Amino acid sequence: MKSSFLFPLVIAASLSQAVWAEKADRNKPMNIEADNMRYDDAQQVTVFTGKVFLTKGTIVMRAARLEVRQDAAGRQTGNATGTPKERAFFRQKREALDEFIEGEAETLIYDGKADTVRLETNAVMRRYRGSTLADEVTGALIHYDNNTEKFNVDGSVAGANTGGRVRAVMTPKPESSEAGSNAPARNATPAASK
Repeated sequence: MKSSFLFPLVIAASLSQAVWAEKADRNKPMNIEADNMRYDDAQQVTVFTGKVFLTKGTIVMRAARLEVRQDAAGRQTGNATGTPKERAFFRQKREALDEFIEGEAETLIYDGKADTVRLETNAVMRRYRGSTLADEVTGALIHYDNNTEKFNVDGSVAGANTGGRVRAVMTPKPESSEAGSNAPARNATPAASK
């Protein structure tokens, strides 16, 4: 369940459970708006600058600059950069759930060959259930591997503005409506046997 381009990340942060990108995103066209674009066919590099806005299915991305490279096999690497005042941003829907993953950092790097995403410098990832913020993690560097559905957060990268710490807020998953009011309390003591 992987997007073929930017931020299957979605990478990422499901903080307390596995995360899957919306499957349909991989086959959607990529639409990009920017103030300027430069394309180098020999190097297979396209650079967009100035208020870059990208959509691809449920993926939304904003950056000051976006560089997209493609290898001979057609795999793409995206490098989006923002500024300290306006970080690069992405958002993507999770498969079959009313949940979205958002991420912000001064630099976002997606490697299509390795199927990894790195959020570098003042990085934050959030999971929304509907429109409600459920989980959030911040650090200097967040690295997500879509193959293993695991991610690491490092708060101590040199030059980061995190105080050398990782910070996380994780909200318990809402109880299933199937449990109903007849379900026993979680910490209930079993009835004594007669």
